[in-house]
Amino acid sequence: MNQVKIKVSSKFLPERSNPLKSKFFFSYAVNIHNKANKTVQLLSRYWRITDGNGNSEEIYGPGVVGQTPVLKPMESFKYSSFCSIVTPVGFMEGRYRMNDGRKEVDVFIEAFQLTASEYLN
Repeated sequence: MNQVKIKVSSKFLPERSNPLKSKFFFSYAVNIHNKANKTVQLLSRYWRITDGNGNSEEIYGPGVVGQTPVLKPMESFKYSSFCSIVTPVGFMEGRYRMNDGRKEVDVFIEAFQLTASEYLN
């Protein structure tokens, strides 16, 4: 299912963060675009969030933001969410389990940076 394209952008949220307590919050916006010629449905998600110390947290769950969106050919679905880590830098990567009506396939999400640049030397 390499016709499903996923783009992610992240943003540091200083107003929700507390660097003195090692809490760095980030929002991330996801755009899922179905370039295939068949309808697909997002069934579940898996994320691995890794901080600058190399510690990881894994998150599994049904759908995204409480939804299991169905995308017809050339349709997109956008959503935003957030996460926190204990360092000013880290990354996320993951995958979505998708169904194209015949089979379930994992669509991988490339690693993207979580960076609070104002706290880096």
